[in-house]
This record gives sequence, C-alpha cells and structure tokens, in this order.
Amino acid sequence: MTPIEHTDPVNSRILAVSEDKIRGFVREPFREIAHRSGVELPVVLERIRAMLEAGTIRRVRQTLVATNLAEGALVAWKVPEARLDAAFDFMSREDPFSGHVVIRSTDAPIPGSAYKLWTTVKVPAGESLVEHCDELLARTGAQSYRLMPANGIFALGVGHVRRKSIEPGDKSDTPAQMLKVETVHLTASEWNVLLELKREFTAEEIREPVWKERAAAAGVSVEEFCEVAGSLNARKVIGRFSTFLEHVKPSQGGVRVTRFNGLFHWAVPPGREIETGAEIGRHEILTHCYWREGGPEFNHVNIMAVAHGTDRARLLEHKAAIDRHLAASGIPVAYTNVFWGGRSEIKPSEISPQLYREWHARAAHVVA
Repeated sequence: MTPIEHTDPVNSRILAVSEDKIRGFVREPFREIAHRSGVELPVVLERIRAMLEAGTIRRVRQTLVATNLAEGALVAWKVPEARLDAAFDFMSREDPFSGHVVIRSTDAPIPGSAYKLWTTVKVPAGESLVEHCDELLARTGAQSYRLMPANGIFALGVGHVRRKSIEPGDKSDTPAQMLKVETVHLTASEWNVLLELKREFTAEEIREPVWKERAAAAGVSVEEFCEVAGSLNARKVIGRFSTFLEHVKPSQGGVRVTRFNGLFHWAVPPGREIETGAEIGRHEILTHCYWREGGPEFNHVNIMAVAHGTDRARLLEHKAAIDRHLAASGIPVAYTNVFWGGRSEIKPSEISPQLYREWHARAAHVVA
C-alpha cells in the first residue's frame, strides 16, 4: 500500500519541495519536484496522487499572486456570538470570493478581541470590496467589519513539513524584499488561459505533461498556453505550483500537520513599516507577513504575520525571537499581540469577473 502520511520519509522529501519551492510557472512542475527532491518522477506522481486521494493533500494547483489580479483585503468581522457559526458557514460555503475563513480568539480582552471572524476577501479589479462586504454583512447578520488591504507583502509561502525543523530565530541572511501590490489588467484571452491554469488538479491529472489538457480546455495550443503563462509570470501574476497539505483536520490515520496558528500583530512607528516588515519577514517560521493597517479597532497595528505549529508554547518562542530581533535592530514596537486560530476553512478565493457578476445578480434576489 502506498504511504499517505506526510511523516513518511519519502513523502516528507517530496513535500519539502512541493509545498512552496516550485515558484512561478514551470512547464513540467512534477518533473521539477522530482529533480529537487531526489525522488524518481514515477514515485513522485504515485505519492502525490495517493496523498491527494487520501486527503493528506487537500489540493494541488498553480497559485496566483491574486493581490495583483483582484482587489483584496483581510477582513475582521464583529458578529454576535449566537450567529458566529452561521456566519462562518456562509462565508466558507456560499461566498466563493472569501478565501481563508477563521474564527480567532485572544488570551485576554484586548483591542479587537470582539472581532472573532476573520476572512480574506477578493473581488475582481474594478469591483468594490466595500460593496461585497456590505452584502456579506447583510447576509450574515454581522455588526461591523474592518477592511485591511495589503500595502506590501514580505512573506508568502506554506512549507509546513519544511518548517517543522526550524528553530526560533532562524532567518534568512538578508532582509525580506517587499512585493508591491499592483493591479495587473488582463485581456479576455489571458483570463481564458489563467482560469484553466489555476484550476485544481484531480488525482487523474497528476502526470506529465501536465498542461496539455488544460491548453485544450482553453482552446489553445500547448505552446500558446505556455507562452501566455510565461507572460503572466513575468508580470508577477503567477505564484507557485503547490501541493497544499490538509493542515486543519487530522489525516485518515489521525496525524495532524499543525495544531495551532498564530496571527501576530505589531504596531511600529509610521514610516518604518517597510523596514520592519523586511526584518520580520526574513524569519523562516512565517508563512505570511504583510503590511496592513489595523486602525483604531486593533490599536493601530501595521505589520501582521502568521505562523503554524503543533505546539502553542513553541509558536510563542518563535514570536519572542522575532521580538528580540526587532529590539536588536532598533525598531520600537508600541504594541504587539497574538490572535489564535480556531475553526478554519481554507479555500482559494474566486477572482473571475464573470462569476462575480453572476453571484451579485443572484444575491440581489435574496432577502437577507
């Protein structure tokens, strides 16, 4: 029987690469995974296929830098306790434009602790985030929300298997570079390729060559498909080719990839956000690090980062190491705190302009 747990030594070698090391557009991504992991291609295909069928891997797909394709934000929602679970269900099941949906808590009453539901929301370029969130507000019974779009991105990856061996304070040799958030406008033909490019792979599609059927579905040749994908990659629209582990629920064998995730907040002096994000984002434990403005609801925090792990105390050790590094770098922190993740649903946000128009047309006929 093919091993399906992420802890299997061969699977770990594959996942250490396939989670977040295949960046940009690659014509033969599974062959590249085999090359970098040192595992033969037939074995890579067999193991990824088996882990996907078993649910150890929840999805395999080409990711996009959606912040450059759509208007997006982290959104914190204040929802009455009695409606919290129903609001979570609506965001995760009924709204394709909400991605990460997480119920968060804090260790003590702090600024923003009443905002328990957190989501990422994206709408196609030219559409209104406020309009969409107002619709969600009406449909869920939430009381208010805080939009926190990204001004800059310092870390964006997954790599849960790779991060298991990271020690508190482990960081890159140089500060992280900030990725600017700049909207890229696509033609209809580019959207046609992009929608096929980003579609999740079924187990039967785990093979090489991987893009042949996608090109046919887009109605173009493989060469034209790859040419458009390469152009989108050059315009910083393409993220990484990734196997996403199921890190919220246990596997069939009861094994968990992570148990805890912390959303770390820091408030630093205005004007020092890029410097601070670069120093925080270089820490290898972090899967995400952004410059976002929390406003008065969150005591004016402006740098946010996420870390995952199996031990809560260990995650706090990682955060303490980051705090010490900021102090040693001469960066004053006026306020910091942690929001812990609980119930979660992680899915890619839809960004299709056509689907957005169709969703709002249907919503117009629904009485909240």
